[in-house]
Amino acid sequence: MTRGNLLVSASVALLCTGILVLFTDVELGMVRWFNCGPWASDMSRLEKRCR
Repeated sequence: MTRGNLLVSASVALLCTGILVLFTDVELGMVRWFNCGPWASDMSRLEKRCR
């Protein structure tokens, strides 16, 4: 592999990792909103993970 190919491969890998982290954070936020949000029961909202 040439130095250019290595840099391109590393850039693509970093980009893919960043996208994966972003979507994971969005998914966790949606799950938390669904489990602790306006339609959740009162007991669900009092759980430790919702505080």
